[in-house]
Amino acid sequence: MDKKRHRWRDEEDDALLAGRRKQEKERKKKAKLEKKGKGSNSEHATASANSGVTKSYLEEKVAEIDLTSSGLCRFKAPEVRSCRSVENYERLNHIEEGAYGVVFRGRDMSTGDIVALKKLKVDKDQHGFPITSLREIEALMALDHPNIVNLKEIVIGGALDQIYIVMEFVEHDLKSLMTEMREPFLQSEVKTLLYQLLSATAHMHDNWIIHRDLKTSNLLMNNKGMIKVADFGLARYFSDPAAPMTPLVVTLWYRAPELLLGTKQYSTEVDMWSIGCIFGELLTNKPLIEGSSEINQIKKIFELLGYPDDSSWPGFRSLPNAKSINIPKDRQPKTSLRSKFPYMTSAGVDLLLRLLQFDPKKRITAQEALEHSYFKEDPMPKAPQAFPSFPSKAYEERKRKAPSPRAPVAAHGFEVSDSKLLGFTDDEDDDKPILASPTSGLFKDNGQLGAGFQLRLG
Repeated sequence: MDKKRHRWRDEEDDALLAGRRKQEKERKKKAKLEKKGKGSNSEHATASANSGVTKSYLEEKVAEIDLTSSGLCRFKAPEVRSCRSVENYERLNHIEEGAYGVVFRGRDMSTGDIVALKKLKVDKDQHGFPITSLREIEALMALDHPNIVNLKEIVIGGALDQIYIVMEFVEHDLKSLMTEMREPFLQSEVKTLLYQLLSATAHMHDNWIIHRDLKTSNLLMNNKGMIKVADFGLARYFSDPAAPMTPLVVTLWYRAPELLLGTKQYSTEVDMWSIGCIFGELLTNKPLIEGSSEINQIKKIFELLGYPDDSSWPGFRSLPNAKSINIPKDRQPKTSLRSKFPYMTSAGVDLLLRLLQFDPKKRITAQEALEHSYFKEDPMPKAPQAFPSFPSKAYEERKRKAPSPRAPVAAHGFEVSDSKLLGFTDDEDDDKPILASPTSGLFKDNGQLGAGFQLRLG
């Protein structure tokens, strides 16, 4: 009696496969006999024959697949390969040390190219590979722009905690360079630098990345007048509508008022406020708003731009820390930006005011700023190649530390910062305010430290 046929059985395919298996078996048997006849000298030829049989069989099977009918698509995937060793680079000298890494100047021993080597600080006992470094690597791999520092590769040392990011070497950081300059940049030079920064920021925002720590010490400048945005440790992808994120970001002097008031719903507007602060700093060679704590920082913002109300910033009273702000009835009038920058044109003042809008929704975007009339009036932006060159502090010369606070380090996979001293946590879902208690008052500086940094002058 015939065996019952299974409903998934395909007799033609089974017969075809059985025939191919038989052929393969015969080929292997023949190869084995040849190997015995020729002796040990024929091992290489036999291996090649077997490899050819297997490859031919696999190619035939792949050819049978109809990619169109199966709905599959073929695409190029990035090559997966192991990291090179840091021994391929010669370490020349130490440049600087930050919260998340130590930067050296190095030379590629195969090409002779000068590079920057950033050794990551990996805390194996607590958090393992730092989330800030992962975000920095991810952002740099996603961004390709002439005004953003170029990531070359990741290399490793002899231990698990020896991981280096290899980037292009840039001679100066803008903060230290400005500290050494006797006079501020010319108006034409300010326009060039600002335009490059806006161009890089527009590229970041177009790729759904916010930097969250734009400041002059994170802007590198080469001797050809080119700005390079660096240090993406606090960068991350954003969404529309905005998802809740920690407000403890951006170095204090460049932090937007909505962050100081504790908002967790923010987007690209925080970068634009930072650019406004950088704009003012380029014009005067000193920080535009130089606070010593969160309370003092927002006080100085109000002194410069006036106090917000429901018309200039609708809904600001609903922010977590707005309840602790005491706006005096006999408040002093705001400082006029025109009097602070007497030699800047009306178009320049307008651009600065649009960057420093209280209401994030009214703040100008990077793309809109690029098209502002400020860049189309005299004096026109200077060509980058016409910039003067400066001696580089990274070439083994002692670097004078520029007085600038560090970025916050809490809520990014590292130790808890001074924010705990102010009575709040850095959890994303924490609704406690990030300023001092309401009883402290807005203008009462009681010696509290700013969250995430200590201001050191000298």
